[in-house]
Amino acid sequence: MDREEIKKSILKILEEDFDIENPGEDKNLREEYDFDSIDAIDMLVAVEAFLASPLTVQEKKKAVNIRTLNHICDYVEELIKARN
Repeated sequence: MDREEIKKSILKILEEDFDIENPGEDKNLREEYDFDSIDAIDMLVAVEAFLASPLTVQEKKKAVNIRTLNHICDYVEELIKARN
């Protein structure tokens, strides 16, 4: 799966689950869209569903500093590479 496919999937999750449409790639989701810690947990659940496997505690800890669409895509890309 390439980055464009990841981005498309993440954008779909943001729109369907969080009512965030077409966020700028580097816009801070917390500041621009009130994406709070509960939303972050829900996003991790969505990432687990997207990957079709649970995240480890270590993988979840790496998500702490995610703030933007690019960060989410980087994170998912890293998870996919580590699992392959």
